[in-house]
Amino acid sequence: MRYPKLLHAIAGQDVRDLARDFGTPLYVYDAAVIAERAARLRRFDVVRYAQKANSNLAVLDLLRREGVLVDAVSAGEIQRAFAAGYPAAGDPPPVVYTADVFDREALDLVVKHGLAVNCGSPEMIDQYGARVPGGEITLRVNPGFGHGHSRKTNTGGEHSKHGIWHEDLEECVARAQRHGLRIAGVHVHIGSGADMEHLAGVARACCAFARRVGPSVTAISAGGGLPTPYRNEDVEVDVDAYFRIWDAERRRLAAEFGHPVRLEIEPGRYLVAESGWLVAEIRAVKREGSNRFYLLDAGFNALARPILYGAYHPMAIAPADGSTAPRPLHDVVVGGPLCESGDIFTQDDGGVVRSEPLPEAGVGDLLVIGCAGAYGFVMASNYNGKPRPAEVLVRGGKPHLVRARETLDDLMRGETIPDSR
Repeated sequence: MRYPKLLHAIAGQDVRDLARDFGTPLYVYDAAVIAERAARLRRFDVVRYAQKANSNLAVLDLLRREGVLVDAVSAGEIQRAFAAGYPAAGDPPPVVYTADVFDREALDLVVKHGLAVNCGSPEMIDQYGARVPGGEITLRVNPGFGHGHSRKTNTGGEHSKHGIWHEDLEECVARAQRHGLRIAGVHVHIGSGADMEHLAGVARACCAFARRVGPSVTAISAGGGLPTPYRNEDVEVDVDAYFRIWDAERRRLAAEFGHPVRLEIEPGRYLVAESGWLVAEIRAVKREGSNRFYLLDAGFNALARPILYGAYHPMAIAPADGSTAPRPLHDVVVGGPLCESGDIFTQDDGGVVRSEPLPEAGVGDLLVIGCAGAYGFVMASNYNGKPRPAEVLVRGGKPHLVRARETLDDLMRGETIPDSR
């Protein structure tokens, strides 16, 4: 079983030892899983990590060493890429700034370091062209359709803010020409969790847009969206089949243009989701009417995906006494310590509370939330005055603390009380 209900070790490390040595709540990542996921994608010419999924420097460094390039969506992510060892220049570009807007700080960094830019709005073309006339850009195009495991992760179609609307493509090409900009690539991403049918539709749409831009295009990007199996019954995506779809489209395009066309893929969640676990301690077991609750020392301040869009995560109990004996299962609602009724890990989209069959447990037992390596810590907050969790990377059979737990003093760092005189 991919996700057992009793779990005693993560990446070969005893869960109780991890909790004892690093405290809870605690994020734990398995470096071997990340490396294995990167290896699955090596048939693509370029694998570019969407670091917004998990931007810990140790994770970025690991992926860099695996030959994976990086995407940045902010000035902060640009700086993180540099801190993890990515250079500014190279062919293909080691770092690409992809966004729908330039804030002033990000534009300044892009210009200063000569970074590649993937423009998601017409205004970005003008703003970049005014600073770097004669430069080179790629375009992110909204194809008019999208898909995702939630409406909030659907990044295509008229209700999405992302990308250049497909009907405006020619006008954007004209904008680029006015600044002497060369459009070297086309990128299409329709959302996370898309199925193979929709992912294949992206390939056809992307190449159609490249034809409309013309033979200046030397690269196309498949974007992200490869699904992650969160349940035991979920089927793994056939990466080789997906590559063959894109490769066939790319080859036709290259033959028409008369020059090679580089094929990129831009995964985020696919590379890191299954590598991560959130370890929390059960601090209360209580009954409310017909519902049994396990209340943890971690809430949506630590993992926001369930409250944001009803995301499902597998869960397991790690007994505090190390017992391996089977325990009876109960239907349990799992929640956190925050003063919000929505602070529930077992909920569906729309906030509908559900239960999860989990082994009998008590205060002091550990509850482990799986598939938490993507959009976990990066979305964490200090709501209710809670420090953010520590992060540990298990590599080479040894756990490494790669982010210290925030302290109570950290919560007030930078704040001041005005002089009342």
